[in-house]
Amino acid sequence: MIAGSRLQSVCRVWLQAVQAFRQEKVHFEEQKTKDVEEFVKLCTCTQESYPGFKKYDLFQIVDGTENFSEKRIVGSGGFGTVYKGELSDGTIVAIKRFDEHATDFNSEVQLLRLQHCNIVKLLGWCVHGKERILVYEFIHNGSLDFIIFDKTKGPLLTWYKRFGIIKGLADGLVYMHKHPLLWMMHGDMKPDNVLLDHDMNPKIADFGSARTLSSEAGQGQTSRVVGTRGYIAPEYASRGLYSLKIDVFSFGVLALVIISGRKNAILQQKGDTIGNLVRDAWHMWNAGRLHELLDPISSGRHELAEIVRCAHVALLCAQEDPADRPTMSDVVALLNFESVSLLPSPKQPSELSNGGAIGDKLSAHFGQSSRTVDITITSSAPVSTRVRIILEP
Repeated sequence: MIAGSRLQSVCRVWLQAVQAFRQEKVHFEEQKTKDVEEFVKLCTCTQESYPGFKKYDLFQIVDGTENFSEKRIVGSGGFGTVYKGELSDGTIVAIKRFDEHATDFNSEVQLLRLQHCNIVKLLGWCVHGKERILVYEFIHNGSLDFIIFDKTKGPLLTWYKRFGIIKGLADGLVYMHKHPLLWMMHGDMKPDNVLLDHDMNPKIADFGSARTLSSEAGQGQTSRVVGTRGYIAPEYASRGLYSLKIDVFSFGVLALVIISGRKNAILQQKGDTIGNLVRDAWHMWNAGRLHELLDPISSGRHELAEIVRCAHVALLCAQEDPADRPTMSDVVALLNFESVSLLPSPKQPSELSNGGAIGDKLSAHFGQSSRTVDITITSSAPVSTRVRIILEP
């Protein structure tokens, strides 16, 4: 009798679990359908506003990528996969095929409003069933990380080219931050998201983490923190606070990476610790040796004063307190400022002032509350993966 009662209880719980699972699955499918409908609506409205923004049918996409052939893959991540495609007229394009569970495609459509030489151009879209695809201009030299960390290709980046990349990125961010309709924050500036054209001019790419703000001074808070280890601003990683200043922080770190050719991460390699780039650069500045930061494989002539000024500005950007960081408009002016002696002194980084410590310190940052956080973590491999971390009390 007791055994029968227990069996009934077990069956009841099992049936409730099955029913809950089915309801959740139905809700997920409904939400996915709604997301696709919103995507189509957004693309259609955008197409009407921007006649150059084309709708492609799936046949064109499949044909241009040889049925999404693996040999056509040029990048991948938590969003999905990017293919090198060829349209029927011979145009080479980058085709971004979103993963079934990706939620950032609507953010990327906003990119069409950004028309700037240092921002990758969005050409069109395709929706067929559950397929969501965006088509971009193809940038032939690929991403910055494939060149700057390569001992063979790295020497191609002379100091003149590196300084040009840094200034181009600053110009692109100023355009985004001061756009009168968007005030857009990129949210994930890193070498992977910088593309280089034939002349090594930079193009800011991957706007899946972008947010639009109500004004240039706008800010907000979120429980969904998406960023990259070594580049994420501390206030964003620790409390989910975001503003245009998180791009300034990431830009500062990125500029130091471009100057030095070093990755900014705390890694263990054969028992040795690789230091934090921001802290190392600050100590060089404090000792009057900031010119030593330049990547030794960088070829060509260079002006030491220009290197020191650029690295100094980068340190100002990568300060822990967002109030201490300049705006990107200020950065552009400072990069062209000839006197280093008149620049303010960058504050010394603390142990937690950089996203490089995020792997070990994330729980402490978020306190005791249980939260689910989406974080993109970049390893030494060329691919970034997005993971979900659940912090328990």
